[in-house]
Amino acid sequence: MAQGVKLNELAEKMELKNLTQSVDLSDKEVAVPDVNRPALQLTGYFDHFDSDRVQIIGYVEYTYLQTLSRERKVEIYKQFLSYKVPCVIFSTNIYPDGDFLELATKANIPLLATTTTTSAFMAELIRWMNVKLAPCISIHGVLVDVYGVGVLIMGESGIGKSEAALELIKRGHRLVTDDVVEIRKVSDETLVGSAPDITRHFIELRGIGIVDVKSMFGVQSVRETQNIDLAITLEEWDREKEYDRLGLEENYTEFLGNKVVCHSIPIRPGRNLAIIVESAAVNHRQKKMGYNAAQELYKRVQENLARNR
Repeated sequence: MAQGVKLNELAEKMELKNLTQSVDLSDKEVAVPDVNRPALQLTGYFDHFDSDRVQIIGYVEYTYLQTLSRERKVEIYKQFLSYKVPCVIFSTNIYPDGDFLELATKANIPLLATTTTTSAFMAELIRWMNVKLAPCISIHGVLVDVYGVGVLIMGESGIGKSEAALELIKRGHRLVTDDVVEIRKVSDETLVGSAPDITRHFIELRGIGIVDVKSMFGVQSVRETQNIDLAITLEEWDREKEYDRLGLEENYTEFLGNKVVCHSIPIRPGRNLAIIVESAAVNHRQKKMGYNAAQELYKRVQENLARNR
């Protein structure tokens, strides 16, 4: 699990206004991707309060507070802020009253504001934090977007992963990351790959050095993140090994508990890796859309045998 998201990064991403200017956002972070609307807490019920979450006050909570006397509101504010919540965000262009602002500043708890409606803001915030706080591992490989399919190319160092990626880029596909792939599990079905900040948009080519893909081929040749849909492992050709020639059965590899379809491709002189990766990506899309070429061939063979009996 990631350590947490810094509040200054969250505020910048979500375009939030810091209402408590004296509170330093860079010293604080959120470690839970869920949010909480403290409606019950504002009525005085604090059992099972998820105080480690981002607290969002929308129009309903705001209008309820307007029905309370000042003494009752101050009492609720003090009790609410005693839980040291990460931050409180006011949505729908509403703002806290002076008492809430003063007490939050004393408690060193940031109050933030957004003009976005509550539901839309919550959905975007949860989506973004789920990615940022997802379990993450780093592996050696190359991730490329090929016809919308996230292809993770793996294999031993020097086997030709970066060269294959460069040829794919020249053919109009997009690089996500070379050498190190950061994989995040954002759900039980989805893995998202990205590049470390320090190597983003760079490719290392042995004998040439570092190539800046974004500068050389343009912004259309790169992307920041990509779902990992297919894994391809490059390996030296072994004459003694039997390789799959039909593809009737899928093989899988596992990352963070999620299974990804995986193909092992033997490397020998004369094989065009870029075209092979392109074909694998298109074939994977066909299977997702319900067409399997191997099954179609098997069906034709069976029908032919039945006719000849």
